[in-house]
Amino acid sequence: MSELTELSLTAIRDGVAAGDFTATEVATAFNAAVAEANPALNAFIVTTPDHALAAAARVDAARAGGQALAPLAGVPIGMKDLFATQGVQTTAASHILEGFIPPYESTVSQKLWDAGAGMLGKLNLDQFAMGSSNETSAFGNVISPWRANGDTAPRAPGGSSGGSSAAVAARIVAAATGTDTGGSIRQPAAFTGITGIKPTYGRCSRWGIVAFASSLDQAGPMARDVADCAVMLAAMAGFDPKDSTSLDMPVPAWGAALSDDLRGRTVGIPREYRIDGLNADVAKSWDDGIAWLKDAGANVVDISLPHTRYALPTYYIIAPAEASSNLARYDGVRYGLRDLPDHAGLQDMYAATRAAGFGPEVKRRIMIGTYVLSAGFYDAYYTQAQKVRALIARDFERAFDQCDVILTPTAPSSAFVLGQKSADPLEMYLNDVFSVPASLAGLPAMSVPAGLCSAGLPLGLHLIGRPFDEQGVLNAGLAIEARAGFSARAAKWW
Repeated sequence: MSELTELSLTAIRDGVAAGDFTATEVATAFNAAVAEANPALNAFIVTTPDHALAAAARVDAARAGGQALAPLAGVPIGMKDLFATQGVQTTAASHILEGFIPPYESTVSQKLWDAGAGMLGKLNLDQFAMGSSNETSAFGNVISPWRANGDTAPRAPGGSSGGSSAAVAARIVAAATGTDTGGSIRQPAAFTGITGIKPTYGRCSRWGIVAFASSLDQAGPMARDVADCAVMLAAMAGFDPKDSTSLDMPVPAWGAALSDDLRGRTVGIPREYRIDGLNADVAKSWDDGIAWLKDAGANVVDISLPHTRYALPTYYIIAPAEASSNLARYDGVRYGLRDLPDHAGLQDMYAATRAAGFGPEVKRRIMIGTYVLSAGFYDAYYTQAQKVRALIARDFERAFDQCDVILTPTAPSSAFVLGQKSADPLEMYLNDVFSVPASLAGLPAMSVPAGLCSAGLPLGLHLIGRPFDEQGVLNAGLAIEARAGFSARAAKWW
């Protein structure tokens, strides 16, 4: 049954509905793939084979009884360990939440279970979603299934959704959830040769997702192709009265409306993204993407996003500021880790719990955030950053007067060797240089595989759309996918 794990999400769904195989056979095959690969990849923090089998049994019973099947019936997925899952440990990859068993289900995960999906387990990530390489997890690095030509050095799967990207690329899940604050769906998708989309801010409920930066965090799908992402996103999205930032809008049938015909559409190419020293492989893939979109019928124009140069420093003021506020709830009193030294007072417990529970990168960002929010620095840093954020959003508004979708590279390089950048936080933060602006503006954006670099590692192309125009982004992604013909697979070494 191992060939079942080679099928796409839509092929699994359609095969189960047609009776070509049972949902239980699919779940059994994926459970076996997870058990084989996870010791090497470390993509899962917790595996839940029983959850996948129970969901499959319900689907098989419904089909046998002649009932209509839900949109994801029979599809086993991985759940990023940032989503609260009732009765299953949820840690955000941090020791401070190790052992926490939520008594409730996040809105997004509940929507997926209602759509018929089953959970193979909770996927590893950078701790509290803070990182670009999945090296900050308290449960160890995730290892990318990809290796460079002639090189066995372990590569980063990207971050923070590194467990999700590695699991999808290794074919041990049919699809996975991710979250994106500054690129944490798109960059790992690019590093591992898969597709990932961050929808418009507010499309997917944040209720029950462990918060990093509340004005930026957004859930989205990671899958093998554009069609799978469209179907998965439709199941995840929708209004939630429990989330004050949730969009009260109908969820379009993105999958049914997919088309790679871009006649009458205009694609913008921002000149500011042609940064000095742009990697030659990345530059070539970008030029290839422009040619593919022209072939699909699109008109291509140069545009300007003049405040792009300020996006990264703006993000690394706003996101840590919000993180310092959100993570103040981890105090050792209500849930998670409690470190209570002998004869200690309340403040001692707070300090000891946070010192033991938070990792170095989380502490760094809390300290940065607390500093920029402090008296005397709030106006100089945080207020100014919010003003620049507004200017970045205005740049996009003006650009969309000239074009329908924007094309850029997803990341400035292909996947790097684990440990290569972690010693220098600033170098690591530069991984988000192309993805952060769309996050600051709350726009839909996705990464689609474009090909391989000279070392044989995947490269992604990045599409940014108008607010609420996920369809335009998906269609442009489909046009690239159809013309890139990306079919490369990581050679199995695990």
